[in-house]
Amino acid sequence: MSESLNENNGSTSSFDDPRVPLQRALRFGSIALAIITVASLAIWGGLRELPGIWGVVIGAAIGGGFVLITAASVLVTSKSTPSTTMAVVLGGWLLKVVLLIVVLMVIRGMDFYDTMALFVTVVLAMVAVLGTEVWGIITARVTYVS
Repeated sequence: MSESLNENNGSTSSFDDPRVPLQRALRFGSIALAIITVASLAIWGGLRELPGIWGVVIGAAIGGGFVLITAASVLVTSKSTPSTTMAVVLGGWLLKVVLLIVVLMVIRGMDFYDTMALFVTVVLAMVAVLGTEVWGIITARVTYVS
């Protein structure tokens, strides 16, 4: 009965939308990044003061931001062709690698940030964001056959 209702009025359920897993991944990843960033800011700000805070901000942008940008680019191109999605993802990856190298070269000799805070935040942000994105995708309820 519900199938005939969906066919008659043209609406689709969330089970039929292939973008739902990506949307969940982005939402869960963003929440995880926010939690890791706030916790790291509190810990490293208390331990190392302003250099710790700068290390956390840079680390969260590098570790979590780069992972979320990849998921967002897949979501944005989800209604295009697979080759377009692949080109955007690979182009974005290349751009992020170049940007990472430039940022690290620029801040290499500077001492306004704490390197340990940067390192720990990058690792925690990447693990948390990737883990929550995977969780968001594998627990999404979607139809696999049409």
